[in-house]
Amino acid sequence: MANRLSRITTRTGDDGSTGLGDGTRTRKNSARIHALGDVDELNSCIGVLLCESLPDSARVTLVRMQNELFDLGGEIAVPGYTMVSEAHVARLEADLATFNAVLPPLKEFILPGGSRAAALAHLARTVARRAERSVVQLSENEEIGAPVRQYLNRASDLLFVLGRWINREAGVADVLWERR
Repeated sequence: MANRLSRITTRTGDDGSTGLGDGTRTRKNSARIHALGDVDELNSCIGVLLCESLPDSARVTLVRMQNELFDLGGEIAVPGYTMVSEAHVARLEADLATFNAVLPPLKEFILPGGSRAAALAHLARTVARRAERSVVQLSENEEIGAPVRQYLNRASDLLFVLGRWINREAGVADVLWERR
């Protein structure tokens, strides 16, 4: 990647278009760019979460997710390109099972909160859900591999469980929803 990004300001997007990974240009408000932006925002939210003090197992999982989300974004940025596979989805499912195994069953809805790190995991979860909706919207008119949608769905599930797990590890109770 030597000198690949040597010039950040190109002015080529001043007309409201942006370049895709295959060299074609599209409008900045296209479904593809919305999906790409939501995946990028999810990756950034995980980056903020990683600034918190976290147990190593959560940190390793989140760092791997960040790299995989970058790959997933690459798949969205290059029409017809495939980077995310069923193996990526299976790995998230395995992580989900591992972190969830030590949590008590939910008997009530929970609210985002408890510890700061758990709240950030929940924030990332909501962005994952939005990214998933954007990818579903994109896939209505353009070909997107099923593992991309599945990955984002599992990522949001994992971030929910990680929020609970982080609270448990910190000795903080989940915030239970109270019907008003």
